[in-house]
Amino acid sequence: MEKQPASNPASRQRLDKWLFFTRLIKSRSLAQKAIEDGRVAVNDQRVTQSSFQVKAGDVLALSLDRRDLIVRVLGPGDRRGPYEEARLLYDDLTPEQPKERLSAYDLATRDRGAGRPTKKERRETDRLKPDFDQRED
Repeated sequence: MEKQPASNPASRQRLDKWLFFTRLIKSRSLAQKAIEDGRVAVNDQRVTQSSFQVKAGDVLALSLDRRDLIVRVLGPGDRRGPYEEARLLYDDLTPEQPKERLSAYDLATRDRGAGRPTKKERRETDRLKPDFDQRED
């Protein structure tokens, strides 16, 4: 009886391990938590198992704390190396987000009631206090 060759297990890798090796998520336990919380989709299918096997060509959608990413898997990783090495494991397909530019006026103004009061606002507040004009000597 001849043994059937597996579908080259070296070309597949656990999802949590791959996310850790690519430096997209800081630790393997954080990667597992993100997967279990349903913040990772592989080929438009939500994945909730850390042991899901990813292969070259899979497209991952990640919902991270500060941004959403779409990446294509280029290959499995051997270790968590430097960024330059990790960057070779995926192709970033995330669309460019237009940066919102604020004018100088918008940067200098604030909503009423937000932040520290101005000198004028402090004077108005002081006028509401009783005995403000009568100072004790």
